[in-house]
Parts: sequence; C-alpha cells; structure tokens
Amino acid sequence: MKPNSPPIPPPPASRGRRQACAASTRKVGFLCPLLFLLPAFAQSPELVAVVARPVSRVVDLPGEIQPYLAVGLHAKVSGYVERILVDRGSAVKQGELLAELSAPEMTAQIAEAESRVQAAVSDQAQAEAQLAAAQINYDRLRKAAETPGAVAGNEVLQAEKQVEAAQALVHARQQAVRSAEAVVRAQKDRTEYLRINAPFEGMVTARFVHPGALVGPGEDSPLLELQQVSRLRLVVAVPEEYTGAIPQGARVEFRVPAHTDRVFAGTVARSAHALDVKTRTLPIELDVRNADGALAPGMYPAVKWPVRRARPALLVPRTAVVTTTERTFVVRARNGRAEWVNVVKGAADGDLVEVSGALQPGDQVVQRASDEIREGAALK
Repeated sequence: MKPNSPPIPPPPASRGRRQACAASTRKVGFLCPLLFLLPAFAQSPELVAVVARPVSRVVDLPGEIQPYLAVGLHAKVSGYVERILVDRGSAVKQGELLAELSAPEMTAQIAEAESRVQAAVSDQAQAEAQLAAAQINYDRLRKAAETPGAVAGNEVLQAEKQVEAAQALVHARQQAVRSAEAVVRAQKDRTEYLRINAPFEGMVTARFVHPGALVGPGEDSPLLELQQVSRLRLVVAVPEEYTGAIPQGARVEFRVPAHTDRVFAGTVARSAHALDVKTRTLPIELDVRNADGALAPGMYPAVKWPVRRARPALLVPRTAVVTTTERTFVVRARNGRAEWVNVVKGAADGDLVEVSGALQPGDQVVQRASDEIREGAALK
C-alpha cells in the first residue's frame, strides 16, 4: 500500500471492530484492512435460562376508611321531640334509648279504637243471644213435629233457617271484634315508634334536632346519625393492572397521617367484581379492627397493596434485555443461531427483571446481550 493512496473503505462492522481497527492503524499503519478480511467467526456469549416463578411486590395505593355500619335515624310517626338522650360523640349500646317523641293525638286514637272494640263485643253478645233464642225455638218446633199434625213442616224449616242466619251473624260479630282488637294493637304498637333506640352498637356522629322540634316521616334530615367504628371498612381502588390475582384473606398493612409512627393492618374481605368505568379501578374492601378508636371514618390511609400474578412470571437478567429506539428484545439461542425476541419489561426483582413476550421457561438467552449480536448469527 502506498503512503499517499486513499484508504480502502471498510465493510460494515461492529463498533468493537472499528475501534480495534483505529487503534491498530495508529500503531502499525497497515493492519486495519486485515481485520475486515477476517471471516465472521461464530460468537460464544454466555447463555442463561429463562426462569419462571411467582413474583410478589408491594405498591402504594390510596384508600378510604368507612364505618362498618352507618345509619341515619328518622322518625316513623309524626310528633314533637320530647327528649334527646345522646349527643355528638356519645357511645351507645344496641337497643339503648336515644330519643323520645310525644304525640297526644295517639292517645285519643287508642281510646277511640278501644271503644270500637267494646261496641263490637256488645254486638257479638246480642248476636249470640239471638242465636240462642233461634236455637230454642227450632228445638221446640222439631220436637213438636214428632207428633203428626201438631206443627207444619214449613214452620220447622223456617226455624232451622233462622238458626243458620243467627250463626252467620255471630261469626260476623266475632270477626268484627277481632278486627277492632287488631286496630287497638296497631295503635299501641305505633306508640313504640315514639321511642327511638340504637339499632346497633356504635357512636353518634351527628345530631340535627333538639327538644320541641316537630319531626315525622318523609323528612330528608334525620334526627341522629349513628356509625359503628369499632370495626371499619377500608376501601381501596385497585388499578386494573393489579387485579389479576386478588389476595383474598390476605393481611394488608397501611398508615394514616394522624399516626405516622404506627402501622395498621386489615384483611381483604370483599370485592366489587366490577371495575369503575370512570377510574378503571376495582373497589376492594378490607375489614379493620379499631378497638382503641385510633382510626376514624373519613381517613385516607396509604395502603401497601400486595401485587401477585395469577401465573408465574418470566424472569431474565437485566443485562439480557436490550432496548433500542425501535424495540426492546432479548437474544434467544435457537438451533445454534441468535434470534431477537421482542419483550415488554416489567418489575425488577434484584438482578432479574420480569419480561413478557414469546418466551417459554427454560429458553436459553444471552446473558449480556447487545444489538451487536445480529439476528441469525451463529452462537456457540
């Protein structure tokens, strides 16, 4: 080669060979072309197997604490508030009296219903007397009819029909008595609605009325609001990508801003089994014990949500995944040749990374891959 002759343009080569060429040219001046004349010998990178194993990790999700039971207590009947025995923050037991109402007109209604019962009883007694008289008359005529010609047969028949009519009247009067008595019982039962009791153990969280207020059915505002706070619901909106395997019964930890030094826990209990169409999240409920009252409905905790795959994840070394401007892939060894397999990277697990693509557990991939290993290149 003449010193002033132009250099021979090299064939396409990898970055490593070009760097080696430049270094040799600076030192010797004539070895560079020889490097490109070398045949493309088979490469022998280190291979590792694709590993399949369950992957579990934890993500931070927001949640909302709700009372396990909550109810607004309304008045069943119209009346005036006589007494309110509790206030906001009062702890109550199941069946405890919370408020009393007064309705004087109910006393008059009960008295009227009882007078109707007495009238119905009087009518029943009169009907029974008529039945007794008709029965005596019928018996007398039937006995007399045993003597031929003493009594006409038509008179006996009429007496029999009178007995039947009297019996029907007695039955009707008895039914009237029972109906009147049912009305009295209903009126007295209505007076029980003047006493408002706690349907369950809990805490009074709001009070809206005071003595003297007129209340009744159909009003939007309740008298009191009662919530059960010894046991709570923690609702977590789980994104769709984390709903593959809900850990039913799992223990999940969370923290609240009010107690940054404490770690609380709940148990996964219920799933909505339907995603919210607006947020694309699945509401999951956890049961939380709150014996010391440290938690309160309305708190927004930070939940350490466990993410588990329904199927084992495929893991490869981080260095086995190649990312370029066009694709992300691993180099798989198939029949001694390099094959680029497109993958999608997932969560990292130490020196390994989760991938998804056209791979199978046990496939051999290049441990330290790069785009310099061309597709179809021989691998030893």
